[in-house]
Amino acid sequence: MVSGKRLADVGYRVFSGSMMLLTLYGGYLCVMRGYRYVQRQKELQAAAERQTQSD
Repeated sequence: MVSGKRLADVGYRVFSGSMMLLTLYGGYLCVMRGYRYVQRQKELQAAAERQTQSD
């Protein structure tokens, strides 16, 4: 039979692991959003430069 302490330890480890994965995934989403923002700004800058050159 599994003791209460052992069950609590396993539950804590599972919970901690899931929180770690969620934190990593959230960080990944933030980094990707920042990357897309920077890429979009570069595209807009290049388009603005092309617009001024064609005038």
